[in-house]
Amino acid sequence: MQDAHWVLMMEGSQYAERLPIGLEKVIRTVSHETVKHFYRKWYHLSNMAVIAVGDFSDTQSVVELIKTNFGQKRSAPEPALIPTFEVPSHREPRFSCFVESEAAGSAVMISYKMQADQLKTVKDYRDLLAESMFLYALNQRFFKISRRRNPPYFSCSAAADVLVRPLKAYIMTSSCKEKGTIDALESMLIEVARVRLHGFSEREISIVRALLMSEIESAYLERDQMQSTSLRDEYLQHFLRNEPVVGIEYEAQLQKTLLPYITSSEVSKYSEKLQTTCSCVIKTIEPRASATVDDLKNVVLKINSIEEERNISPWDEENIPEEIVTTKPNAGNIVQQLEYPNIGATELILSNGMRVCYKCTDFLADQVIFTGFSYGGLSELHESEYFSCSMGTTIAGEIGVFGYRPSELMDMLAGKRAEVGVNLGAYMRSFSGDCSPSDLETALQLVYQLFTTSVTPVGEDVKIVMQMAEEAVRAQERDPYTAFANRVKELNYGNSYFFRPIRICDLQKVDPLKACQYFNHCFKDPSTFTVVIVGNIDPTIAIPLILQYLGGIPRPPEPIMHFNRDELKGLPFTFPSTIIREVVRSPMVEEQCSVQLCFPVELKNGAMVEEIHVVGFLNKLIETKLVQVLRFKHGQIYSAGVSVFLGGNKPSRTGNVRGDISINFSCDPAISSKLADLALDEILRLQEEGPSNEDVLAIIEIEQRAHENGLQENYYWLDRILRSYQSRIYAGDVGSTFEIIDEARSKVRTLLTPVTVQLALQRILPYPCRKLFTSVILMPQTSRIKLLKSFFRPTQTTYHRDAKMLAGIAGLAVLAISLWRYSRSTLKS
Repeated sequence: MQDAHWVLMMEGSQYAERLPIGLEKVIRTVSHETVKHFYRKWYHLSNMAVIAVGDFSDTQSVVELIKTNFGQKRSAPEPALIPTFEVPSHREPRFSCFVESEAAGSAVMISYKMQADQLKTVKDYRDLLAESMFLYALNQRFFKISRRRNPPYFSCSAAADVLVRPLKAYIMTSSCKEKGTIDALESMLIEVARVRLHGFSEREISIVRALLMSEIESAYLERDQMQSTSLRDEYLQHFLRNEPVVGIEYEAQLQKTLLPYITSSEVSKYSEKLQTTCSCVIKTIEPRASATVDDLKNVVLKINSIEEERNISPWDEENIPEEIVTTKPNAGNIVQQLEYPNIGATELILSNGMRVCYKCTDFLADQVIFTGFSYGGLSELHESEYFSCSMGTTIAGEIGVFGYRPSELMDMLAGKRAEVGVNLGAYMRSFSGDCSPSDLETALQLVYQLFTTSVTPVGEDVKIVMQMAEEAVRAQERDPYTAFANRVKELNYGNSYFFRPIRICDLQKVDPLKACQYFNHCFKDPSTFTVVIVGNIDPTIAIPLILQYLGGIPRPPEPIMHFNRDELKGLPFTFPSTIIREVVRSPMVEEQCSVQLCFPVELKNGAMVEEIHVVGFLNKLIETKLVQVLRFKHGQIYSAGVSVFLGGNKPSRTGNVRGDISINFSCDPAISSKLADLALDEILRLQEEGPSNEDVLAIIEIEQRAHENGLQENYYWLDRILRSYQSRIYAGDVGSTFEIIDEARSKVRTLLTPVTVQLALQRILPYPCRKLFTSVILMPQTSRIKLLKSFFRPTQTTYHRDAKMLAGIAGLAVLAISLWRYSRSTLKS
């Protein structure tokens, strides 16, 4: 689809013949002399740059290193002239209707090509700001339309992108229901035409102006904490595109000076560039044919006609409330305060029972993040309630979990950096937020609203959510990887409803009222929640806000969803007791292959804290060694992933922890079985011979580097403190728990040697590893003619093929919003 669309976009130019990167057949047949000639011609020193950005103690020594290593290089006297290839413009729009059985859903894309603008002067920068404001304002409208009753699309957005030098395009993309591409296209074109006729309102532009002002203020506040990669990229664009490097201080000053004077009419004029006579290309993507090129042409003619007649009404603006919390709650008070110097954190027990732990940092000047959690989740539900309640977040989110519809809230939060999200997991309910210090009050107000709002399902809202869910299920049914992922889960975790993907028949049984009631109960009792806040916090400002909006959450007369972590129901999953090797075959447009090997693991309760760290080291070792063998030795894969899943265990403080370690990689279908065996051989070799000392030192160094970087990041500290609260050794003193976990890490690092790693591989994985594992390989479905021919020649394949695998070939449904919420990388102590 991409190739065909690219040809349509670049028709009449060299780019339509091939991509700049070249052709595969050249790579396969090129001589070494041709490669050398290409290098001498194009790798000319005048075309090259070295950019070094980092925490250098002496920049001059870095300059000298660059001179020493690159200063003696020589190129041909005159560099070859870099050619430019023009892309002709066209007044008549181009159309295409792609039908793709593996498409994730129906979509519409409208592109308007034009010459890319240069950025050299202050006026150029002002034009860039106006363009950004136009795209922001247009996207705000698209979002609001997607949240209307019976919307023409589920999502829609507009962006500007450089295609090839010096060509750029405005690209509008929408995703919609099946057979809905014509309605989506019509709505997208009408909205741009509406801007041309009536422009954006002053209110819309003021909202966008506030958003941009907030972004540049945040960047300015964090100017001394900017990532090296961001600085490097600025210099890279200066070298490649001659963009000026002015520094954030000057840019912030410039933007603040210019933004107030960019008018609504000035922004609205950018809609003139989005006309179907401006090198426009329109395409639709559908899993089954519905729209035709004639349909697309008719829509364009229709919209052009009603625009000429000025038969498009102005934008209808919503009435937006001024305040998130209309009546300020009575503040709670601190019942108990504890200091934990080893973490640099303070814990508050509030009068409504909520536990709040905050840590002040200066890593990022404009960031405060937080997470609140409470035990008890979907695992406590009966199967008959599960599917309805698991949809609670999705349905409530569409209605508005903070007391306002999402489209209203978007405008209310304009110019503020405050986000709060919610999650319903197997064993926990949680909310997480990210805000600037100046917007901490807004973020905590959202949390207060979450606990004090009762979400009630409304017919049209529910209809939209369920329609989107059904489209997602059908899209996944068309995805070759769905059958593969479903079969892996079914083999490794059994056919439990907790791990089974949601099907259309399940969605039809969802009770929206029950879903919302369950969601409301999950966030009602503050006494069950622990909240951890990390970031640039001033306690003199933050504590009064915490007391008002967290301490002010009313505690219900009777406990609601008050669970003992040791008494929660565990998820019903059991790893197979025998070796299973299986192939899942799916119809594919282009042949692909994916391999997943899985081994059961069980960590003993007595040494759990250390074993968690050991598993992390083993994970990195196996990944490193498999890449060395399968990529660098055999040259058959690009990368391999190794992940650990221990999230299915209930958070009890007793008992062993079960889970699995899985290995996955993509490869040529013809050698997939061979590579799976090579991977097994390498793991068995590590178990029997152990890794080298260099291997062990390498993984220790990788972990240490990640740890050192993490110590300078708010998210790393938030995660470590949360893990301490959720650890099975936590008994009320988070400081002691944190210290024990940290000491366990140091102990494991100290004891890691080739011998101890070898013993750990034997202890944690099945030994030998070939004793127990599952191997599932996704393969292209063989054509019926090839299949018939295969019956007439001997085969050595020993894979199981049962009725369930045939169901996998048909493509069982999986939905992104279904249960598979448990992160495989999550390790809980």
